[in-house]
Amino acid sequence: MNETSGPGAVPKALRRLVSRLRQAWPVALLLVLIVALAIPAALVVAPAFMGPEQPAATPGPPSWQQVPATLSPRQGLPPLQDSAPVPLASAVTAQVEPLLKADGGGNFTGLVQDALTGQVLFDRGGSDNRIPASNMKLLTAVAALRAIGPERRFSTKVVAGPSAGQVVLTGGGDVLLRAGESAVDQVMGHAGLATLAASTVAALKQNGTAGEVTVLVDDSLFSGPALNPAWAQGDVEAGEMAPLYPLALNSARFDPAVTTGPRPQDSAVSAAEAFAVQLKTAGAAAGLTVKAGVERFTASRAADSGPPEAVAARPVVLAEVQSATVSQQVDLMLQTSDNYLAEVLGRMAAAATGQPATNDAATATVRAQLTELGIPTDTMRLADVCGLALDNQVSARQFAEVVRAITSGTDTRLRAALAGFPVAGLTGTLDTRYGDDSTSGGAGLVRAKTGTLNSVIALSGYVVDADGRLLVFSFIGNGLRPGADGNKEALDRAATALAACGCS
Repeated sequence: MNETSGPGAVPKALRRLVSRLRQAWPVALLLVLIVALAIPAALVVAPAFMGPEQPAATPGPPSWQQVPATLSPRQGLPPLQDSAPVPLASAVTAQVEPLLKADGGGNFTGLVQDALTGQVLFDRGGSDNRIPASNMKLLTAVAALRAIGPERRFSTKVVAGPSAGQVVLTGGGDVLLRAGESAVDQVMGHAGLATLAASTVAALKQNGTAGEVTVLVDDSLFSGPALNPAWAQGDVEAGEMAPLYPLALNSARFDPAVTTGPRPQDSAVSAAEAFAVQLKTAGAAAGLTVKAGVERFTASRAADSGPPEAVAARPVVLAEVQSATVSQQVDLMLQTSDNYLAEVLGRMAAAATGQPATNDAATATVRAQLTELGIPTDTMRLADVCGLALDNQVSARQFAEVVRAITSGTDTRLRAALAGFPVAGLTGTLDTRYGDDSTSGGAGLVRAKTGTLNSVIALSGYVVDADGRLLVFSFIGNGLRPGADGNKEALDRAATALAACGCS
C-alpha cells in the first residue's frame, strides 16, 4: 500500500510537516527580527539617498501683523466745527453757579465765554479786579510771543575782553543754562556751558592765546533793581524768587530737579564760576590755565583798559550757545509756573521793543501788548509779571479774553502757548488734580493755568464741551482760608462741569 494512500497516510504526513517546522523555528524567528530592525533603519538611511526632507509650510502671520494693502482712514478727534451749538447761558450758569463755593472765608468770581463768538455764558463778578496769582503768566506769555517772537532764541556769548588774556561771559537772556554739554533736545539746559567752554578754547588756540585766562561776566543787559520791592521778603527767602540777571543756571536753581528752597542770590556770578570750571577743564590740554574767581565786567573797566577807539569797537565773539525758542520757554513757564523765567521773559519782551530791561518796562510792555490785541487794560494794576506780588489786580473777564486770543484770536503767534497749558490730571501743575469722582470727568479735557498764593487761587483756561464747542473760562478766588482743600476742588468741579456740558 502506498504510504500516501489509505487511512493512515494523512497523519504521517502531518507529523513530518510539524517536525520540519520545529527544526526551522529558530531561523524563522531570526528572519522576523531582521525585518523588524530593517524597517526603522531604512527610514533613517533613506533620506541620504532621497535628499533632505522638505520642511512643512510655515503659516503666514495673522492679518493684523501684515502690511495693509490700503491705509485706514485717519483716526482721532475731528476738528472743531463752527456749527457746533453754542451753550445756553442759563444752562451753563445752572451748572457752574452752585459749584463755585468757597471753603471757609472769601469768595469766587468767574467768567465763561464761547471762544469763537465771545458770547458770555456765565458771569459772576467777571469784571471785578482780583489778585490773580500765577494766572499773571498768561499775560506775560502773550507779551513775550508778540514782542519777541515764538522762534527767537537768546544767545550766551563769550567775547574777547578789553585786556589780553580776558574773556567775557555775556548774558543774553538765557536763564535755563546747564553746566554740562548742551542738551539740544531739552528746554531746560538746551545750551550748556561745557559746550561753550570747548568752543572758547578752540577760538583761543586759533588766536594764539596761551597762559592764564581771566573770566569776566557781563550782566548789563538788565538794569534797575534785581528784586521787585512788591515781592514779600518772606517769599524771596523761601525761594519763590531770586534777584534777576540775564543769565543763570537752571532758572536760578542749584539743581534743576529741586524747585523749592534757597536759590543762588547772584545767578550771573554763579553761572560764570561754573563756566570757569568748564573752561579750566577744556583748556588744560591746550596749555591754558584759568585764574581763580570771576570778576564783573563794567563799562568803566572797559574804558580803563585801552584807547577809546578800541573800547568802542564791537567785541570779538569767541563762542556762542543759543537757548531753546521763546515758544518753548513760554510753554515751560506755563507748565511749571516758573516765577523767575516769567520775570526774565517780561524783561526780554521790554528789551525787544527798545525799552530798558527793567521791571517797570516789563509791566508796561505786557499792558501795551494786551492793548494792541484789543483787550481793555485801563482797570488793570500790574506790579510784576509772574503773579507773586499781591498788588496785581486783573479781572476774570480780562483773563478769559486773553485765553480766547490764544485759542482762537487773529494773532496766530499766540497759538504757540497752547501746549503750555497744563492738562487736567496729566501734566504740569494740574498733574495731581482731577482724580476724584467729582472731577475725574474733566481729566484730560480741561486745560488751564493755575494760580496759588496764601489766600488766592485761580484757574483760567479752555475746554471743549460735550457738544464740541470750545469754551474759555477764568475763575478767581480771593480772601480764602489758607490751605482749604475745598477751594481747588470748587474750581476743578466747575471746569469739569463745562467739559460735560451739553447745554444747548
